[in-house]
Amino acid sequence: MNSNSQSANADTYSHRLADIVGTAIALLTLTLPVFVIGHYSSPDVQNNPQPLTYNIQGSED
Repeated sequence: MNSNSQSANADTYSHRLADIVGTAIALLTLTLPVFVIGHYSSPDVQNNPQPLTYNIQGSED
């Protein structure tokens, strides 16, 4: 009967460890992209882009 109680303790430990590792992976998945985008984004972004102009010439008959 002691072997069953030891197995239950090992399962509880492995389940708790899996929960901690899963939580860490989830937090990295959610936060890492935000930090990477913030690190590599340029602070000198122009908010006023130049307007596009098109020259349309009408055909003369």
